[in-house]
Amino acid sequence: MSVKEMTAKEVAKKVINKDELFILDVRNESDFNDWKIEGENIEVFNTPYFDLLDGVEEILDKIPTDREVLVVCAKEGSSNMIAEMLSDEGFTVSYLKDGMKAWSEHLEPVKIGDLTNGGEIYQFVRLGKGCLSYMVVSNGEAAVIDSTRKSDIYLDFAASLNVEITHVFDTHLHADHISGGREIAQSTNATYWLPPKDAEEVVFEYSPLEGGNVVTIGNTDININALYSPGHTIGSTSFVIDEKYLLSGDILFIDSIGRPDLAGLAEDWVEDLRETLYNRYRELSDELIVLPAHFMIVEELNDDGSVAKPLGTLFAENHGLNIADEAEFRQMVTGNLPPQPNSYQEIRETNMGKITPDDDKQREMEIGPNRCAVR
Repeated sequence: MSVKEMTAKEVAKKVINKDELFILDVRNESDFNDWKIEGENIEVFNTPYFDLLDGVEEILDKIPTDREVLVVCAKEGSSNMIAEMLSDEGFTVSYLKDGMKAWSEHLEPVKIGDLTNGGEIYQFVRLGKGCLSYMVVSNGEAAVIDSTRKSDIYLDFAASLNVEITHVFDTHLHADHISGGREIAQSTNATYWLPPKDAEEVVFEYSPLEGGNVVTIGNTDININALYSPGHTIGSTSFVIDEKYLLSGDILFIDSIGRPDLAGLAEDWVEDLRETLYNRYRELSDELIVLPAHFMIVEELNDDGSVAKPLGTLFAENHGLNIADEAEFRQMVTGNLPPQPNSYQEIRETNMGKITPDDDKQREMEIGPNRCAVR
């Protein structure tokens, strides 16, 4: 029986569609426990590749015959070999093309909605990393917000829509993934916007994104209004688009709130975080659709694969927005911080322009789960 390959895009569709899939992950146990493919109807079983070099007989009773089976490893080679061994035993099996490396980098575009005077907003869902980025399109122009380093995906998507990218934004200086913002701006001659309080150490030119800025995309009244919202970083800035959508960056998520410690200033920034969430955001319309820069768990995805909810719903359901006592809030935030993102200091320096790692190094720096939220 022949072994088939399955692409990261095909796996993403299965996650979004809640299709059944059995995954045999043959990475080592620590890598598996740190980060894996997850989905509502996905079952994952881990056996390290090295334990299977002499044969797969000991795990045959663990492999189902009534579901699609996918073998996964870091880069593809090991999973291909194990898949062939299972195929020889009579199983119908696939392997993940380019492994978890490809899963980490795949972006799935989802249309969020139409804008009032024409145009659309799209969300790019990075299922393998929990990152969310955006493209706002109007009258032949586009803005990209919180892009990942795979800049070609945004350039190709804009070309498919026959629009020109004229503005690129980062809501803050990212610490868990490498931004593609500067590269996109350089490729398109777009204006690159970054909050100045997060940019004190950057070594490149940018346009300061500050409260009160209004940037118009296209020839319609689609204004991106900057809202200073510190807490995750000292410069974190939210956007209200078309009076419909609140792009909250890493301040507010669907099921959690942003962590304030990625510059080592948790005790200082936790007050800013509370001020943003409990005062600045309270002044906004409950009907705004919150579009965060990350999600924590796959259960946050809507049926269409998007990650979005009304602000009023989050005020009712998100525990991080419902702690009346300030001391309790401080303790909840500072006492529930997950491990720091992998290589986060190097990622920050890359996003400042201080270092320029090669592609393989950048990929290695980003491997692992999203860790931008308070648990």
